[in-house]
Amino acid sequence: MAGRIPSLNWLRVFEAAARTESFARAAAQLNMSAAAVSQQVKALETQLGSPLFHRHAHSVTLTETGRAYLPSVQQSLLMLETATTGLFGETREQRLYVQSVLLFAHGVLAGSLPDFHTQNPHINLSLSTGNLDADFSNRFTDLQIVFGNPNLFGTESDELVRERLYPVAPPELAAQIDTPQDLFNFTLIEVSTHRASWPHLFETLRLPGGQARYFFADNSLIAAELSAAGAGIALARAPASDRIVALSGLVPCLDGIEVPGQEAYHLIYPSRRTLRPPARRFRDWIMDHSAAVQTR
Repeated sequence: MAGRIPSLNWLRVFEAAARTESFARAAAQLNMSAAAVSQQVKALETQLGSPLFHRHAHSVTLTETGRAYLPSVQQSLLMLETATTGLFGETREQRLYVQSVLLFAHGVLAGSLPDFHTQNPHINLSLSTGNLDADFSNRFTDLQIVFGNPNLFGTESDELVRERLYPVAPPELAAQIDTPQDLFNFTLIEVSTHRASWPHLFETLRLPGGQARYFFADNSLIAAELSAAGAGIALARAPASDRIVALSGLVPCLDGIEVPGQEAYHLIYPSRRTLRPPARRFRDWIMDHSAAVQTR
């Protein structure tokens, strides 16, 4: 059985390629050539007797076997790093794995992570995103940022940011809306993964929502781009959507029309007591940053 344990180098290369979805980007991170990364991945696949990646022209994606294998590999590498740090002092570079719901990653994290890196230059942070509850299961991470009820994940949590909802559209379309009732003259772009959406806004404003016409999308980034392309009116989810609303050239349709959402973004983790040092530093930073974002 010992002969089946793969080389540690192969596992490091597999983890980097899986995380970056590219042999070339993994090679740059590991100071190797892309050909060497490809060779080591192939050697690992040969030893395991199963393909781990689908190869594409400019990227790679995990097979089902690869997706099942990745969390164990990441956890094992982190356990080894943690044990080494505990026995021999801090390593020069510490890895941190964070997974975030897509809109929060785009609108809150992307523009502010350089500040975290400036404060913590020795932490190598890997950020991945998800959109559905299922995306946040069966995957090893130090910390996750989810939207909705954190108790569904059976973990400890901290509330980060709540959301505010209001309709947005391109300026020429927004200019045609003088009253909330005018919204029903246009297609409304609905994000199907959110519980608090257009019906919640209509209920809060005491409008009959039965006459609404919807176009469904699965995330707010696509909804904003669809609105910018003339497909209809989107629903801003401030502050997480502020960035995509601005980038898409959208403006509020009705001044002063804004309703609080029903749920919030939460930072979740198995136990605060067992958080590794880089995860504790990220938690402290994101709590402070989210408080500032919420009051903008």
